[in-house]
Amino acid sequence: MKLKKNGKKINWWKWGFLLILAINIAFVGVVASRLIQVREPAVESGSSKKTDSVKVGTFSTNREQLNDTVAAICLEACKKAKELGITVSCDLNHRNKLWTKAKAGEVMGELCKYVDVCIANEEDASDVFGIKASNTDVTKGAVNHEGYKDVAKQLADRFGFQKVAITLRESISANDNNWSAMLYDGKDYYFSKKYAMHIVDRVGGGDSFGGGLIYACLSDMDAQSIIEFAVAASCLKHSIEGDMNMVSVDEVKKLAGGDGSGRVQR
Repeated sequence: MKLKKNGKKINWWKWGFLLILAINIAFVGVVASRLIQVREPAVESGSSKKTDSVKVGTFSTNREQLNDTVAAICLEACKKAKELGITVSCDLNHRNKLWTKAKAGEVMGELCKYVDVCIANEEDASDVFGIKASNTDVTKGAVNHEGYKDVAKQLADRFGFQKVAITLRESISANDNNWSAMLYDGKDYYFSKKYAMHIVDRVGGGDSFGGGLIYACLSDMDAQSIIEFAVAASCLKHSIEGDMNMVSVDEVKKLAGGDGSGRVQR
């Protein structure tokens, strides 16, 4: 529709469209600013009442803590868990492309003061805390057991961890790895059996190890059984496509007990 004003035609459709477009742009701008805004930490203290239903809390870091607010919340949660007598486990899980070693060391150094069970791979201790295993080259698949005993002890001595579990991946190729792990309980070192794996999907391999470790600890298994169960759970995950470890406890126990036949259990 067009009307004349001062001898000129006014295109109301055009001006209406531009008005709607401006409103939409403004709306998107407001939403975007709210999403990226970094807020100050606002953590409410939880109840000091201890509950029997919570026994273990765990966290893992693989990004620059999203922002400092999340780091502060995670620290507050760890402190509260310690107050309530809840066991805290942590997977160091460092990723070079997602945050710097300096930032990882700064954040994790503070969080680990409240951790009871530390989970790491053959590189994490070096990347995050500068603690290196001697005579080890992970790029060539060379893993020195004695070197990782020293790494576990240094981690436990620095932070007071009750347990340190380290996965030991020996890379033969992208698709074929040797897989084992070590557990240190503050006194003794326990090494699992080694599995020769042909990998279907390694995504979730570390998480399935951590989950298996926590389950075994809560099941009051002895130290050797704990590390055997965790490694077996993770080994099976490497044969499953997708993130989830779609296996049963009985299947994990069977592999951990030495049955690697792969036969269907009926």
